[in-house]
Amino acid sequence: MKKCLNCEETFVGRIDKKYCSDYCRNSYNNRLDIEGKKIIRNINNRLRKNYKILSELNVSGKTKVSKHKLISKGFDFDYLTSIYTTKKGTVYHFCYDQGYLALENDLFVLIKRE
Repeated sequence: MKKCLNCEETFVGRIDKKYCSDYCRNSYNNRLDIEGKKIIRNINNRLRKNYKILSELNVSGKTKVSKHKLISKGFDFDYLTSIYTTKKGTVYHFCYDQGYLALENDLFVLIKRE
């Protein structure tokens, strides 16, 4: 007789069997990875939210918006997927294919990478 690693119930089975059922095996492995997955899930949610905000504000492919408008919609400037610097030194920040360029007076140009 062996004890299940998840529910600690006794069971009969092969010598190398560790769990009494598929449910217990899945539960045990999900519990092991929960902290790492939580961090990844939170970052992906923030990236998804930023992408959604940029997409909603930039329907034409190139739009000017204020920093206040971005912040009021919940945009988080700390989360992006890439940075692109042109030969002239202009720095674009991207969240997937939606990007922004900081201008003067707290204005931003929103662009979509083609």
